Amino acid sequence: MFFLMTCEHHPNKDAARDEHRPKHREWVRSGGDGVAVVLVGSATLNDDGTTRGNFGILEAESLEKAMAFAEGDPFAKAGIVKVISMTPLPDTFQAHRISDPMTVRQG
Repeated sequence: MFFLMTCEHHPNKDAARDEHRPKHREWVRSGGDGVAVVLVGSATLNDDGTTRGNFGILEAESLEKAMAFAEGDPFAKAGIVKVISMTPLPDTFQAHRISDPMTVRQG
């Protein structure tokens, strides 16, 4: 199943994001130790260019596993993330059009 994950961050967390970014990127590369696959993701910005949060398109076996990935992210564990939203995508979602997933697939 595919999901659109959006994470809204608490304001004024730039220093904390910088501190935890290497662990966050490793979490994404590993798919949360294999819980999910991140196809694509990025920071989201406010109108003034400051970071608002992040988004990702995930592949996971269930909503629970997708949420486990999001909640296990070092950004979430460090208290940077204020709200996590997970929206299921339809079966017609064309994941094959994303040619370079962010998570290294096992096997």
